[in-house]
Amino acid sequence: MRRAHHVEDYLEVIYFLANPIGEYGPVVTDGPVPAARVAEMLQVTPPTAGEMLRRMEDEGLIKRGPRRGALLTEEGQKLAEKVVRQHRIIERFLTDFLDYSPAESHVYADEMGEAFNDEMIERLDERLGGPERCPHGWPVDPGVEREENPLLHPLSEVEAGGAATIVRLAEHEGDLLHWFYDNGYTPDTDLSVERVDAAAGLMTVSLGGERRAITLAAASGLFVRTRGPADET
Repeated sequence: MRRAHHVEDYLEVIYFLANPIGEYGPVVTDGPVPAARVAEMLQVTPPTAGEMLRRMEDEGLIKRGPRRGALLTEEGQKLAEKVVRQHRIIERFLTDFLDYSPAESHVYADEMGEAFNDEMIERLDERLGGPERCPHGWPVDPGVEREENPLLHPLSEVEAGGAATIVRLAEHEGDLLHWFYDNGYTPDTDLSVERVDAAAGLMTVSLGGERRAITLAAASGLFVRTRGPADET
């Protein structure tokens, strides 16, 4: 049974949608996040999302823009960044101390978030040695994430002949996240693009000395740093 979403889940999604690389749709940093995209990301009905957004507006966490889109207030932005950082530290705790897989850690971090207070999070961060990234490559510090965003591209946008290094993995589709790990698409992995067939929605890549096909939809969830021509790999 799918768990009920809390304010923190909405804050996290709105934050991601307002600071996208490509996975989350058009850049909306300077405008409100469409309520329909929030509902889609959280897999809830528009009325359910609308009710929560109204509550968040009443609490001063968001402002509503055109077509009732959501824009984080200063207070909402601070709380969203706190939620994001906490989530990534808990993910590291789950993988580094409890031996959960990186894919599992994302799901359980969502479920465990409310069990940790601020002091606990800081103790975890210290015990972990101040990790810079979560298991899926996202910077623990949201400020570093935003600075890095312009340097990355979805793999689906890399042309044939290009080479890249995977930096981050999309997290919000659990089955896809598992698939990435099962097939070797992990952070810090080098690959090259051999062919792009837009009509078929596929691309062929070379990874670990093997040629592999990946759908453009899946490739859009791999955020990479390009490295020049494939013959430099």
